[in-house]
Amino acid sequence: MSVITTVSDLSNDFLSRREIICNFAGLGGKLKKMEAVQMVTKQYGLDGKVVIPIRLQNHVGMTNVSGTFYVYGDEELAKKHVNPTVFARMERLSKGEESE
Repeated sequence: MSVITTVSDLSNDFLSRREIICNFAGLGGKLKKMEAVQMVTKQYGLDGKVVIPIRLQNHVGMTNVSGTFYVYGDEELAKKHVNPTVFARMERLSKGEESE
């Protein structure tokens, strides 16, 4: 398990969401979005919340991955704010993990 360091943890009251930017040490090129969501959920105690992986960025020459996540308390609000293709990808990824 890698170490998660928080770069930014903001509460966006206008959009009713929490925006977390963090670094995953030692997982460059190995981290999958759904694994990152599980790690962030566990690290920040976000059980029962909707955690959406917006961006995972690998850094050239380093083994770090930077991730941006949006955390919503209500799934309907999240579906209004975030592009529907993001939810379609998350469903496809979670079904792919279940079948393995």
